[in-house]
Amino acid sequence: MRHRVKGRKLGRSPAHRKALFRNQLASLVREERIKTTLHKAKELRPIAEKAVTQGKRDTLHARRLVNRMLPERLLVKKLFEDIAPRFQDRPGGYTRIIKLGPRRGDGAEMAVIEFVELGAGEAEPDKKKSKKEKAAK
Repeated sequence: MRHRVKGRKLGRSPAHRKALFRNQLASLVREERIKTTLHKAKELRPIAEKAVTQGKRDTLHARRLVNRMLPERLLVKKLFEDIAPRFQDRPGGYTRIIKLGPRRGDGAEMAVIEFVELGAGEAEPDKKKSKKEKAAK
């Protein structure tokens, strides 16, 4: 039984796992949407949520804590100045995971992890058209 056992090992040593999630978090902050396996996305989600929560605090101590998680200072700056202010009124749930299906090569379940409120450069979802607009066409 796996009582009180948290996290997945993902076939990696602890140092390799830490490096993997640092790099994935960096890619998520840089691109705001990444494609990865479902299990890696599920493990990355709490790390990303904690980073955004620290970004909402916007103190020197919070910046130093996030600096441990992200390898580049420009990404820390982007997180604190661009991403975190979008979620100022949101109490949590900053990321979403969308399942894509199995990967062709090895059948691994793939997923996209992204921030819920996309930035200005990202594509916005199409808004539903009203009945009047549909009838006019």
